[in-house]
Amino acid sequence: MRPGRRTRLAAALLAFATPGTAVYASDAPSTGPAASLVPASFEAAAATPAVTRNGQDVYNRFLDGLAEPECSAGDSDRWRSHFGHVPRQLASRGTDVLPLFAYVVEEVRAQNLPTEFALIPFVESGYRPGARSASGPAGLWQFIAVTARNHDIPIRPGYDGRLSPADSTRAAVRYLKTLHGMFAGDWRLAVMAYNAGEYRVFGALKRAGQEARNATPDTLPMPQLTHAYVRKLHALSCLIKEAGAGESWMAAMDREVPALTAIPVPDGIRDLDTLAVRHETDAARLKRLNPAHADGRLARIGQPVTLLVPQAAAAPPVFMAEAPPDIDPPAPGNGVAAALQAAARRVHTVARGESPWSIAKRYGLSTSELLTRNALDARSVLRPGMELLIDER
Repeated sequence: MRPGRRTRLAAALLAFATPGTAVYASDAPSTGPAASLVPASFEAAAATPAVTRNGQDVYNRFLDGLAEPECSAGDSDRWRSHFGHVPRQLASRGTDVLPLFAYVVEEVRAQNLPTEFALIPFVESGYRPGARSASGPAGLWQFIAVTARNHDIPIRPGYDGRLSPADSTRAAVRYLKTLHGMFAGDWRLAVMAYNAGEYRVFGALKRAGQEARNATPDTLPMPQLTHAYVRKLHALSCLIKEAGAGESWMAAMDREVPALTAIPVPDGIRDLDTLAVRHETDAARLKRLNPAHADGRLARIGQPVTLLVPQAAAAPPVFMAEAPPDIDPPAPGNGVAAALQAAARRVHTVARGESPWSIAKRYGLSTSELLTRNALDARSVLRPGMELLIDER
């Protein structure tokens, strides 16, 4: 389609899509940019968060955030062997590990923290949100109940917030930020404190005659399990970094995965199956990502709880067609009418009760295709009598 025709057609469709307002295109040459014809709401929609992340971008974001990217030959051989499967997990298409890892990396980086911290769930749970230990810890970060409550993770009958990747990650990152500041930005000291407690680390520094700002963490009188915890994370960071030298591994990482985001439990939705239908997303994935909501039933515990969902499911669902507004259709003979008449195409006239999903299904389109072709987004309201473009011209 020629640019002029495309601009007039877009303006015509916006006239139908914008309640109470008609946008008309002039046949006179434009003295301003074409973008001036687009309402601010549509410009804002174009800036909405990406619904997918590329695995290679996730990998690079992780590398860029490392506090200690240097790796030595033979460094922590035991833990390199123990966690040798992790790069394969990230490259595998059959798991949720890469989307979850991407989510945690971004949460960590948003707080200006080193991305070594994003490796903790590999050590604690293998990046399994529903992981439970026989000794009591649970979830991605393996909080025990008392620690979870101390960090404002809700635990109520029917809802264990430790099993919520959103709730537990928020709490873990907030605690790590506190520790990172407490120990002069030394990621190793912060991890030691996360594992053994800040008072034990302060005591070890005092006994060693060291201060946090110039400490040598490897020499501190701390339990071997705590020293091993730090070595595990460093070994993991080196394994993932070095995996990038493999052509086949990088090729496997060059794929799109859902970008995850945390949202409040929506009003009026009782279970994850209903949420999945409303947003046309995978119910099985929603349940895997949100084991805190047992059997997919959305818990109501008298305080806000969250869901971790693909970004595509985070926007409010598109509403069903409402009553038509009292606006006049475009007058024949103007630029809008000429544009509509000039472009022969299939159009669908919206009837009461129809949704973008039902219309798209009827014509063999995806909902996103239908909305994009008509300069609409997930917040747009369909109204009876609105004409939607079916064919892309």
